[in-house]
Amino acid sequence: MITVALWVALAIQSNPTIIGTASVIDGDTLEIHGERIRLFGLDAPESSQVCHDANGDAWRCGREAAYFLSDLIGRSTVRCTVDGEDRYRRHIAICRVGNDDLGRTLVQAGLALAYRQYSTVYVEDEAIASQAGIGLWRREFVEPWRWRRGDRLDVRSGFDHRSTTQDRDCSDFSTRQEAQAFFEDSEPGDPHRLDRDNDGLACENIPRGPRLE
Repeated sequence: MITVALWVALAIQSNPTIIGTASVIDGDTLEIHGERIRLFGLDAPESSQVCHDANGDAWRCGREAAYFLSDLIGRSTVRCTVDGEDRYRRHIAICRVGNDDLGRTLVQAGLALAYRQYSTVYVEDEAIASQAGIGLWRREFVEPWRWRRGDRLDVRSGFDHRSTTQDRDCSDFSTRQEAQAFFEDSEPGDPHRLDRDNDGLACENIPRGPRLE
């Protein structure tokens, strides 16, 4: 028979909490005490991803998502409740500053999408941003999961057309963190060949670059 104390211990072990000051890797990835954490239930544009605003002009939506998340956190303590791990052994977690769910705030601001493949927890929050026409919803964008597969906006023939590129290489990233975050979110098997020596680290030949704080 499982005692109450043992049941509580098992519950804590199965859903650990990571608490501390966070570094922002990109719009949906944090690092606390050296532990990489992917925000649960959402997908933010990649750091080098470009979207179009209401005037059809390009804007760095991925970078804006990362800066927005960094500003949300500031120097506050972040508390992440771990729900599992992905194939790169990153923690999947709901993270909060105080009582504020960082993922929900990102999605409501239109700077991340509900990741329906894994959860519907933020679908209503996405609808709020969509109806308000804010963030990604200003005009046109490619969903982050499609962008990682190579789908792109075709700026030559209008904002509502898409082109597909089959590959990305290390020259497409400005820092090693951007390349690593993209690598970890890409399809299994390293289809873009960013990890040439198969050590789990992408684009080791480019500068590491500063982390957002």
